Amino acid sequence: MPSVKASSIHPDLESVLVTEAQIKRRIKSLGRELREVYGNEEFTVISIINGAILFTADLLREIENPVRLDCIRISSYRNETKSMGTPQLIHSLTLDVTKRDVLLIDDILDTGKTLAMVTDLMHKLKPASLRVCVLLDKKGRREVDFEADFVGFKIPDKFVVGYGLDFAERYRNLSCIGVLKPHLQNPPEWS
Repeated sequence: MPSVKASSIHPDLESVLVTEAQIKRRIKSLGRELREVYGNEEFTVISIINGAILFTADLLREIENPVRLDCIRISSYRNETKSMGTPQLIHSLTLDVTKRDVLLIDDILDTGKTLAMVTDLMHKLKPASLRVCVLLDKKGRREVDFEADFVGFKIPDKFVVGYGLDFAERYRNLSCIGVLKPHLQNPPEWS
């Protein structure tokens, strides 16, 4: 996937890995893939927020099935560019997923720790099925043996922001996915 220089996109980006148009096209095709798997059956979407909220919202618009939606909040990065070890559950589910088909959605699969932890939690709730959909797969950072069932884009080991992905809770609102300039990847003194 060729990167695009980002000077006209956002001054804090070194380059753009995935454009807004590419994201829209891939989400449409992911919607078709989900229809092939789930047919017309109802399933429950669990979105890992905050990062997956934009991806989840756009993907839901491509799904015609009856869908139940819940969110789970996990913290693993805080204000760093590297995962801070063991992910922490901040907010759990409100829906009962027992004997339900569940699709877990996350923004990025990198170390695998977060998704491994959340899928273990989900399996304890005894869903009928559990599948994982991620927007980005950064295989070069994998520390845990984990693969997603549905992947939007495979990306290199670069620190990316935009389209829900953040650094210190900033840049989520960018419409593309870009590489943050290296000098901005230090913990900020923002308040």
